[in-house]
Amino acid sequence: MLVEQTKLDGVLIITPRRFGDARGFFAETWNREAFASHGIDLDFVQDNHSMSATPGTLRGLHFQAPPRAQAKLVRCGQGVLFDVAVDIRADSPTYGQWVGADLSAENGRQLLIPAGFAHGFVTRTPNTEICYKCSDTYAPDHEGALAWDDPDLAIDWGLSGAPTLSDKDTLAPGLRDFKSPFRGAT
Repeated sequence: MLVEQTKLDGVLIITPRRFGDARGFFAETWNREAFASHGIDLDFVQDNHSMSATPGTLRGLHFQAPPRAQAKLVRCGQGVLFDVAVDIRADSPTYGQWVGADLSAENGRQLLIPAGFAHGFVTRTPNTEICYKCSDTYAPDHEGALAWDDPDLAIDWGLSGAPTLSDKDTLAPGLRDFKSPFRGAT
C-alpha cells in the first residue's frame, strides 16, 4: 500500500494495492498489521456506508468530541467524491487548516482522518457511495458540526452551484463561534 502524508500531521492518503484480472479486482482496504507497519495504530469498531443520489450533495463538516472522538478511514465505494479534513485541535499549529482529496471507486484512495479533525465531503457523480471505518461508535451527545462554507476556512469544494445540505449542516456555526474540545495532537 502507498501511504502519503498530507500537510496536516496525521491525515494520510492511503492507496491499497489492487490485484486485477478480467473479472475485476481485489484490494485489502484495512489490515491492522499492514497499517501498524506504517505507524498507524488504530482499532476500528464501526463501519458506515452512505449513498448520495445527486452530485453536489455535501455532508459535513462533522466531528465527535472527546471522550467519544472518532478517527475515520474513508473510501469511495461507487462514484466520485471530494473528501475534506479540517484541523480543529485548538493548540495545533495547523488549527483551522484543511486538506482535501479526490476519492473514487476507480482510484481506490482512502483518507485517514485522526480524532481532532472535522470531516466532510461533496459528491461529484450520481449515486456516490462512501464507506468509512470509525474508531468509536456513534454518540449523538458528543457530535458536532462546523459550517461547510465558513469564509475563515475557505474550503474550495469545487461546486458549480448550491449544494444539497441537511438542516444540521445548514445551521452549523463557523470557526469563530466554535470552542474546540480538542487540544494539541490527539
